[in-house]
Amino acid sequence: MMHGKDLVSMADLEPEQIREILRRAVAFKRGETAPVLAGKSAALILEKPSLRTRVSFELAIRQLGGFTVSLDQAEVGLGTREPVADVARVLSRYVDLIAARTHAHGTLVELARHATVPVLNLLSDREHPCQALADVLTVQEKLGKLEGAIVAYVGDGNNVAASLALACAALGVSFRIASPPSHQLSLGVASATQERAQRSGAAFQQMKDPQQAVRDAHVVYTDVWVSMGQEGEKAQRLKTFQGYQVTAALLEKARPGVLFMHPLPAHPGEEIEPGLLDLPASAVFDQAENRLHVQKAVLTYLLSPASREG
Repeated sequence: MMHGKDLVSMADLEPEQIREILRRAVAFKRGETAPVLAGKSAALILEKPSLRTRVSFELAIRQLGGFTVSLDQAEVGLGTREPVADVARVLSRYVDLIAARTHAHGTLVELARHATVPVLNLLSDREHPCQALADVLTVQEKLGKLEGAIVAYVGDGNNVAASLALACAALGVSFRIASPPSHQLSLGVASATQERAQRSGAAFQQMKDPQQAVRDAHVVYTDVWVSMGQEGEKAQRLKTFQGYQVTAALLEKARPGVLFMHPLPAHPGEEIEPGLLDLPASAVFDQAENRLHVQKAVLTYLLSPASREG
């Protein structure tokens, strides 16, 4: 069972719960959409700008018969204009679910602690679980199965890497991450990933060498080196991550037929070489599409507790 009513971290989902969400996403992608959330409402709090997150979330709930109330930081003032706990308690009186894209993961944790409705993490500085769910759905589609696959992540051990590592390890997907020593996954995420990998029979490795990481990999994955809010660190980050750019030459060192993945937005010339998104190996825009189907699956899962047994 879920650790609680919320999806704040990938660690909130057990392997069978992830598989159930993926089953629902596949069904929605096949067109099995009905107004199952008719009358349901969600508050969408955006402390950071978004493209895929906002569009996929709002379309998902509307196509299932529900609706959203979108709020930006200027309107809500989480933790500044009004305490996070009070926002959680007030919104719980109005809506059926609170979805938030926040700067600090602690904000989501506090929302979940005080809300009486489900809280969904649409991105924080520590995790991005909905992106990870779309990613493993994409891998499943492209490879035909998940268990036994090898995902090699090259670059920053950031929020996307953390959620993807936890998702892969839970599903029997081996996960390797090549990062500079100063930008590896946090100890907490690494420990939880290792524990999940041991249970599923997958392997988990952190290393420095991208070429070692991609050897025999089914998937090569990367993300931006400079995320929103890190602009002041750009010069140093570009220097730190030299040698971690994903190129066509690096992909050739992976397994034949390798998939290339990136959560977008991408910065050609930095973490990827120009033209990589357009290679036949690229599954990047499939990932983006799958955000919509995964959002539908997550919404029905959180808002229909009685159907979680799947």
